[in-house]
Amino acid sequence: MEDGFPRSGFDTAIEVAKRKAFVILAGTLLRIDRVGMASGCNRACHSGKHKCHGLNMQVTADPIGRLAWISASLPGPRHDVGAARKHEIIDAFTIS
Repeated sequence: MEDGFPRSGFDTAIEVAKRKAFVILAGTLLRIDRVGMASGCNRACHSGKHKCHGLNMQVTADPIGRLAWISASLPGPRHDVGAARKHEIIDAFTIS
């Protein structure tokens, strides 16, 4: 990927997807502690939807739930579809 995200396992996940009728793509927020709150420097990780600080992770799995790939983290307010686009997951699955 051109934006510096690690690709390890991503190509394997795409190969798994090609052999399956469908794959599961799920986004989740991993909650984190609020470090440096007084300075306001961690505002980028605050999720208004979940009302907490966190990091957005994308996960792909096969139809029975076996893990295929986990993305690098993005700041919490990123929407799941936006995060999937940033990691080029949607493009890779639609091209497959």
